[in-house]
Amino acid sequence: MRRRLGTSLYAGGLFTILGVIAWASGQPFVFPSLGPTAFVLTFEHHSDRPSPARIVASHLIGGLAGLLAWSLLGGQVAITATPPPLSMAGLGLAASATLSIMLTSWAMIATDAVHPPACATTLIVSLGLLSTPRQVAIIVVAVALLVGVNAAGERVVERVDSDIAITQST
Repeated sequence: MRRRLGTSLYAGGLFTILGVIAWASGQPFVFPSLGPTAFVLTFEHHSDRPSPARIVASHLIGGLAGLLAWSLLGGQVAITATPPPLSMAGLGLAASATLSIMLTSWAMIATDAVHPPACATTLIVSLGLLSTPRQVAIIVVAVALLVGVNAAGERVVERVDSDIAITQST
């Protein structure tokens, strides 16, 4: 029970910071693939998870691959509604999504920056939802902020735990 509550509250805290930034700036600092990343950071904080640099790199890869695929194949269309059956817009978005997943998967493995939530990032971009260079930059900054705030939070928790251990041993 304690782990569930702690994970939930900590993930919520990480998202609160990004939510305030998104609200204050009017920019997309909160997007779907950050949820799984926040969960991995908070739930598996002592396991063999990817390093912060790998997490940021994987989302950068996903953003760039998605932007390339959408620019080449997406037809400048966003999947804000389901395209009509057999439409060219639907074909372009499906091809863009497929290419972005292929590119992201290949590049994450090639660079040893494997973090599965980046596959959601590439789809967000390649399906036209956040598909400008500025929006991709915001994605990367948001991920960097998430891992940075998490690292700072982990240091605080370790310090508090250390202080408690010292107090209990005296």
